Amino acid sequence: MNLNIVLYQPEIPQNTGNIGRTCVLTNSKLHLIKPLGFSLDDKYVKRAGMDYWKNVDYVCYESFEEFYEINKDKKIYLATTKGKKFYTDVEYKKGDFILFGRESSGVTDYMRGLLKETLIKVPMISTTDRSLNLANTVAIVAYEALRQMSFPGMK
Repeated sequence: MNLNIVLYQPEIPQNTGNIGRTCVLTNSKLHLIKPLGFSLDDKYVKRAGMDYWKNVDYVCYESFEEFYEINKDKKIYLATTKGKKFYTDVEYKKGDFILFGRESSGVTDYMRGLLKETLIKVPMISTTDRSLNLANTVAIVAYEALRQMSFPGMK
């Protein structure tokens, strides 16, 4: 496994399906923190993930606290529009976790405070409170991390 992609309370099934597909094709594990805004049996998750969804290596957690208790000894980057460092400014290693927030509201202040040393962001122009699509952001950051690792096991 190359990376651990973490989605905090994802709301849009199509995004999660696309991210699951990205995880399969990059040998990454998907971590989902409940509550989810949909059922994993949702036709939109499966449609977006196409026939890849059956191959997604994923785990669900009941809460952020459960996720953090299990993984707190690992390197966890938190992708947030409130980060100071660009996602290209850090050195990723195999097995690192990259956590992404809800489509509508990101992550909590508590989470940002807890992971303040590892906040990263994708640069964007300043317009409103809008940001890039979650599935696009995951792909951007994941592929930078994989590039830094020389795309392990990928051809």
